[in-house]
Amino acid sequence: MLLQYTPPLSPYLDILYQDEALVVFNKPSGLLTVPGKAPEHKDSLEYRARLVWPGIRLVHRLDMATSGVVVMALSADSQRELNRQFQQRETEKHYIARVSGHIAADCGSIDLPLICDWPNRPKQKVCYEYGKPSLTHYQVLSRDSGSSRVRLTPVTGRSHQLRVHLQWLGHAILGDKFYADLPALQTANRLQLHAEKLSLQHPSDNSRMEFISTCPF
Repeated sequence: MLLQYTPPLSPYLDILYQDEALVVFNKPSGLLTVPGKAPEHKDSLEYRARLVWPGIRLVHRLDMATSGVVVMALSADSQRELNRQFQQRETEKHYIARVSGHIAADCGSIDLPLICDWPNRPKQKVCYEYGKPSLTHYQVLSRDSGSSRVRLTPVTGRSHQLRVHLQWLGHAILGDKFYADLPALQTANRLQLHAEKLSLQHPSDNSRMEFISTCPF
């Protein structure tokens, strides 16, 4: 349930790129990617995009609290091809996060199976028996007095994957209302997770394209 949903209104749509086949947005933290079930949760990136492009089609999504690059398709053919690239893991993407504490290793991988924590939806949890394979590579970019700044490269795309994997590592993402302890939650006024880069092949001519949204924190 979303309490006091007050999505940012300025800019109403932040467009990084557009052509006849696709549109790439910079989604702000606090805005749903798709409308929620309740009428008061109608406002979303998809809803706003449909006001401009009525036939726009969803390809992937980010959590409400996560900011960064989101691509949508402008035709059924474009959507089909972009979906294929995501499913076949032909896209390349990375995120930037600030996490609590100092991650000891400069780089590494987190390979933990995830499943929905049904009594506590939408939270996810590690489950070795029934969880789906989930893999995240990480690289520490810097460390300050109480946190680490990391680049996260998810190989799989499970719900809340990065958030659960970092919590399991013992370094929850700052500002994470689902998985951070109170000090880590209160350190930041938003989830410190940003989809900084997405690389894909253009669905029409197969040219390689890279979209970058500078990390705002």
